[in-house]
Amino acid sequence: MTQNWDVVIVGGGLAGYVAANYLTEANLSILVIEKGKVVGGRARTNKVKQQYLNLGPHALLKKGKATSILKELGISLSGKSPKLGGILVENNMEYVAPFSPLGLFTTRLLNNKERIEWIAALWKVMTIDPENLAEQTFQQWVIQISNSEKIKSLLYMLARLATYCHAPEMVSAKVTILNIKNAMAGVIYLDGGWQTIIDQLHNTAITSGIQLRTHTLVKEIHPAQQNQFKLILSNEEEIYAKYVICTTGPHELNDMLNKHVQYQQNSFFTEMIAVKGATLDVALTQLPNPRRLFAMNITDPFYYSVHSNYARLSDDGKSAVLHVFKYHHPNDCIDGTSSKNELEKFLDRLQPGWQKYVIKSRFIPTITVNQRLPQIGDEHMLLRSKTEILGLYIAGDWTSPNAILAEGAISSGKQAAEDILLKEEEENSANYKRRI
Repeated sequence: MTQNWDVVIVGGGLAGYVAANYLTEANLSILVIEKGKVVGGRARTNKVKQQYLNLGPHALLKKGKATSILKELGISLSGKSPKLGGILVENNMEYVAPFSPLGLFTTRLLNNKERIEWIAALWKVMTIDPENLAEQTFQQWVIQISNSEKIKSLLYMLARLATYCHAPEMVSAKVTILNIKNAMAGVIYLDGGWQTIIDQLHNTAITSGIQLRTHTLVKEIHPAQQNQFKLILSNEEEIYAKYVICTTGPHELNDMLNKHVQYQQNSFFTEMIAVKGATLDVALTQLPNPRRLFAMNITDPFYYSVHSNYARLSDDGKSAVLHVFKYHHPNDCIDGTSSKNELEKFLDRLQPGWQKYVIKSRFIPTITVNQRLPQIGDEHMLLRSKTEILGLYIAGDWTSPNAILAEGAISSGKQAAEDILLKEEEENSANYKRRI
């Protein structure tokens, strides 16, 4: 294996592969290093008993940056959009969700005054300029626009659905509103799961000559000496690169750098809080109640959705694949047994007798959904994909000032690649001028 590379990308997930695919535009030697045995990160899909299970519920924004970037790279996206509607649960009662015109005017959840307030709140979400909310938490904004506890609860629930964040008193109103706006434009559930994206990105990268090493951990990144970084691997092997794109989490990046360099962003990265949740991923031969496809608890942080009604997630296309999810608060003391019981109880309510039809059931008590809980002021420390260390770039769901989840991962992957391509173009131009 070559020890000297133009670009080393640490991490073989969405951000890393998007960056790699854009970098194929230039004549650069590129190595992707993935610590796992397989690539994909949290975009992996496990095939079990002919069922395709994502790592928790995944949805791609129809009009988001990620979708346009993937299409730009020639990635085929097959799947459908879930319909607006479903059930909302509050105090052991069920109500039609007021997400569609029919739901709004038929639900018993809201009285006439509350219906008008809810319409007004949604209108404010869709028309406000998020830039004006940069110095507020989402909770502060919600308190300003409504005095109704029911409307506030609905807005908090909508934020959980769009961002997976269950901390309105901590999250940036700007980032939350941006993501709610994007989600309200519609999402897609993907046929075959998110692995289909990873597989296409991987195949294109390998065909283009990009090299991959799996089951390999980067222990240390030494800042550039004579225009080269030194990376030390877990087996003490050393490799060298002109540029490094790190797509790991912020804490992992700090661990790789900490011994060798002090930089302003260090403390900011150290203090980042991850967004986490618990997921129950289930495949059934059939749904006991086939009309119940989506539900959320208004006051408690629970989500349920049958993704297979809109995406092919089994080989025969006949089974039901669904996800039940609990959004963790950053201050939660997580008890896996308790979380599992809560999710199963929520599913019992919506699909009584589901246990009789189980093909596969998988519970993950703690899953990292996003590496950064977006807070006020983050954008001042996240400057595009660049770090303070010349030649070191970052990409991933936590690295974009205003984007999170797949939007953040995919857009930052493209940004890191474009910044390197621009740097190479500037150097080549300078070298040409010197020669003449």
